[in-house]
Amino acid sequence: MVNNLKTVFLLTLLSAVFLALGLLVGGQVGLVIALVLAVAMNIGSYWFSDKLALRMTGAKEVTPAQEPRLHKIVDEARSMAGMPKPRVCLIQNDSPNAFATGRNEKHATVAATTGILRILDDRELLAVFGHEMGHIKNHDILVNAVVAAIATAIMFLAFMGRFALIFGGRRGIGGLIVTLAMIILAPMAAAMIRGAISRQREFGADATGAAITHNPMALASALQKMQDFSKVRPMEVNPAVSHLFIVNPLGKIDFASFFASHPPTEKRIARLNEIARRTGNFG
Repeated sequence: MVNNLKTVFLLTLLSAVFLALGLLVGGQVGLVIALVLAVAMNIGSYWFSDKLALRMTGAKEVTPAQEPRLHKIVDEARSMAGMPKPRVCLIQNDSPNAFATGRNEKHATVAATTGILRILDDRELLAVFGHEMGHIKNHDILVNAVVAAIATAIMFLAFMGRFALIFGGRRGIGGLIVTLAMIILAPMAAAMIRGAISRQREFGADATGAAITHNPMALASALQKMQDFSKVRPMEVNPAVSHLFIVNPLGKIDFASFFASHPPTEKRIARLNEIARRTGNFG
């Protein structure tokens, strides 16, 4: 509940930054353009973000005959969650990781790297897919798509704002200073808010996944293994989709924690330890 309230607040704040930038750059016309752009991008992200994510990560759908162990684990996780089975994809990559995408429970996909199948045992792998089912159950896929769309639109408006300055779209030194400040600060604010939302959703999926599988310590063990391996063998993946993965696939921490797409693994493990202590589920 707390994570959901924080997400609503941060989404509202992100939208306010977007609309303020549109108003500042183009006045009332700019505000209307910003609204239309936001609606169009959100519709597009709702319908096509999963296809784009799979293409950008090189994920390919596999059948139970091709990957029986992976399908068995996903089947068990979705059964424990009481949810429809998502499509199952595999990424040919030695770095251990996984993610979920799709617009809702009936149109969801989970993907795993070949690396995660090698380093995790079945207990840990089930915990990972419990986490991914948690993302689907909590509608994080849709939230992430909306956040990405608004953040991208803010970048676009900031870019357009440069032209407004060049061609005299704002009169007076005061207006120039305010517009310039907004053009510089709005993308930074968008990145910070996007990171904060992503971190909250990861914490939420950890908790939901632990509740689904009744084994928070298995997820803690999996996170530690994946984090350690990812530092040594990071994935070559577009940073635009790095926030989807259960651990940061780039193998590095963002230069400032408030821009990070993932919470520190140590904090996630500490929270899972607390869940285990509170529930008595120690695996």
